[in-house]
Amino acid sequence: MPNSEEILRAKAQRVDETHRLQPGRTALLVVDMQHGFLDEGASLAVPEGREIIPNLQRLIGACRESNVPVVFTEFVYATDVPCLRGDPFGIEHLPVKEGRSTGLGAPSNNCLVSPHYEQGAESADTVEALAPRPDELIVRGHTYDKFYGTPLDLALRSQDIRHLMITGIVTDVCVNATLMSASARDYRVTAVTDGVATLWPERQQACFDIWEHKFARLRTTEEMIGELRGM
Repeated sequence: MPNSEEILRAKAQRVDETHRLQPGRTALLVVDMQHGFLDEGASLAVPEGREIIPNLQRLIGACRESNVPVVFTEFVYATDVPCLRGDPFGIEHLPVKEGRSTGLGAPSNNCLVSPHYEQGAESADTVEALAPRPDELIVRGHTYDKFYGTPLDLALRSQDIRHLMITGIVTDVCVNATLMSASARDYRVTAVTDGVATLWPERQQACFDIWEHKFARLRTTEEMIGELRGM
């Protein structure tokens, strides 16, 4: 009888076999690398997110070289979609009230797209350092799960995409919700461990432990670039 360590090793090997990238069936998902979450001075800034930009640049470049689709997601808030992502969970996304101070814990126009388009540090646009090309899909969603209420699943399945690399911010919120949703839809998901970030290291590790147990393969940027070039 195999012991528990042998069983887990065999499982990990099987996961790797089923999740290895396949030519023509693979895409990279870049989750919410937006001004509103990365710029200094943004009410919901995640400084750790700026640290992963070089890794994402390298991985995006490798995907483009290999003709692997790169899909960008952007979280948005709109006053005509008054969901819980604004009140109570994301007060910062609500419109600024005249004469009131802005910042963490206060209405700040963060990623607000209605009734007006917010620019500058609170903008919902992807940062220029990772600028999507004109032919690359940008999926805007009003929830943490970027499959919910968006054309993301249709866009991927219509290209016969079954393998996803997931990167972006924040690990324990939008990345986690999107990764779980992808797994539930039977995509073969690989989480790029040095391509995701959050404010809380302990939550990042908790996500890695949960994902690896039942939902995704874990690999580094360097490992994924090697796999792309070996396809």
